[in-house]
Amino acid sequence: MTPLVAVTAEPVDAQALQKAVCGAADPLGAGRHGAVVSFVGVVRGEHRGRRVLRLEYEAYVPLAERSLEQIRQEAARHWPDAIIGAHHRVGMLEVGDASVAIVATSPHRADAFAACRFAIERLKQIVPIWKREHFDGGDEWLEGATADPNDPVALAEALKRSCA
Repeated sequence: MTPLVAVTAEPVDAQALQKAVCGAADPLGAGRHGAVVSFVGVVRGEHRGRRVLRLEYEAYVPLAERSLEQIRQEAARHWPDAIIGAHHRVGMLEVGDASVAIVATSPHRADAFAACRFAIERLKQIVPIWKREHFDGGDEWLEGATADPNDPVALAEALKRSCA
């Protein structure tokens, strides 16, 4: 059974997450949700003008998963008919590997798109996952989530971006 939130060293499986989210949204198979929106973030091969060789992600998994669940609950308050799921990978990832998947489903596309965008914006703000970029000539830890999960200004910014 695929959980709705996960931080794992296993490869991200967006299709399994989509199946889990759709099953949670419509456990009886009544066809209640007509929109499914997915976002998959992959390791890119260039950043800040330098060639990226690979990325390394670290997290305190229990807190990161609690933060993902917080995001699900926040999204449910703003889009009550939408259901979201989010998985993030940790460990060493190669260029092209999926690092994150977000799936949102809703009866209507506007809410599914907004909830999905909100989830990735909020994830970047509050989920304690840190990224180390390995590039030609060295490596560097990049800033991770820095917002206080209870900061209303950060929440408002994520909402603004999701509905832009």
